[in-house]
Amino acid sequence: MEIDAAVVSEEGGAFEIETVDLEEPQTGEVLVRIVGTGVCHTDLIVRDQLYPTPLPAVLGHEGSGVVEAVGDGVSNVEAGDHVVLSFDYDDDCHSCHAGQPAYCESFFEHNFGGQRPDGTSPLSADGDRLSGRFFGQSSFATHAIATERNVVPVETGDDVPLELLGPLGCGIQTGAGAVINSLDPQAGSSIAIFGAGSVGLSAVMAADLKGCAEVVSIDLKENRLEMAAELGATETINPESVDDVVDAVREYTDGGVDYALESTGVPDVAEQAVQTLTQRGTMGIVGAPALGTEASYDVNDLLINGRTITGIVEGDSMPQEFIPDLVDLYRQGKFPFDELVTYYDFEEIEQAVEDSESGDTIKPILRMGEP
Repeated sequence: MEIDAAVVSEEGGAFEIETVDLEEPQTGEVLVRIVGTGVCHTDLIVRDQLYPTPLPAVLGHEGSGVVEAVGDGVSNVEAGDHVVLSFDYDDDCHSCHAGQPAYCESFFEHNFGGQRPDGTSPLSADGDRLSGRFFGQSSFATHAIATERNVVPVETGDDVPLELLGPLGCGIQTGAGAVINSLDPQAGSSIAIFGAGSVGLSAVMAADLKGCAEVVSIDLKENRLEMAAELGATETINPESVDDVVDAVREYTDGGVDYALESTGVPDVAEQAVQTLTQRGTMGIVGAPALGTEASYDVNDLLINGRTITGIVEGDSMPQEFIPDLVDLYRQGKFPFDELVTYYDFEEIEQAVEDSESGDTIKPILRMGEP
């Protein structure tokens, strides 16, 4: 079938909307009419080839939409279901069997390979192959082929619009899950969250949900710090307004935080985050820099203080369980992630990208069509 998709053809190139061909769903696959798709930092670092998905490609990995058809063997959804699309995995390795699909041994192949495991792609243009199945979806398009594994049925309505929910598939669940699932702070504890984009602000809301007494948000953008304060941060710090970020955090928290979360992907910031920890504190890393990026730490500083550094992928989430939980929290008014969102028409994708990169928009969502 012919669909419209935003194709990036060269490193650092524009997302250009073109008419392309999409195959029918194969065994275990699901055809979804996309209603909305979030624009995520990961889409942009792949556009810039910091992560090596082959180009030309259709990116997009925070889609939500309506199931139009299913392939043989699909049993968890049917035509007409409303779904959020999340990351893909093989469902067959040790991590997947342990209920940790974000650490799938084939995670890169399934999410960044741009193809099915058999080497084919569901997308082409004028007979030439396009990288598709990005994060099991390639949802910068009016339609996408996903898999039974990474479609999550959701209950929508006037109070929960379907086009809002796509970012739950990656950025929002990453930030919220990093706090709720991974760090799991105790009520009354303290946390410093470096970066106040959609991931960092989702972490702020989650920290508030968990009952953290001190929630420090650190960012260079005043509009994002203002949003952090509205969403539960008890202190906001702009590094340009203080002599030393680490000293500022430690002074506010009377010696350091129990937890820290690094969401910027900047090595210097990761090094600062570890220094804000108190004894036996834990820092989670969710920010994604270029492959091969290194940060340095004093081993004895970690050893003597009993500090822990842990990597976190997709918020340690099982999407089929965690995404519906986040929808319920939103419906109850306890997780107002819609405050982060600005909508754009699909044709405005380049403006959405520009506003995201400048920091003027926290979480752009592209609207593809009616629910």
